[in-house]
Amino acid sequence: MSLGAAKNHCAFYVMSPSVMEAHEDDLKDYDTSKGTIRFKTDEPLPEDLVKKLVKARIEENEA
Repeated sequence: MSLGAAKNHCAFYVMSPSVMEAHEDDLKDYDTSKGTIRFKTDEPLPEDLVKKLVKARIEENEA
């Protein structure tokens, strides 16, 4: 996982299409691609969502 910043948005790189698919309901309000969530700097991702995605990615890596 990593973060990125561009002129008009920030990005949270989950780097896992399967984690993104598993949480598609949680991500429906965001601009996403296979492994990326883009968001505006003045509208950061909720901490609970980030924790959920990080936990899912850790579990995926350990499997």
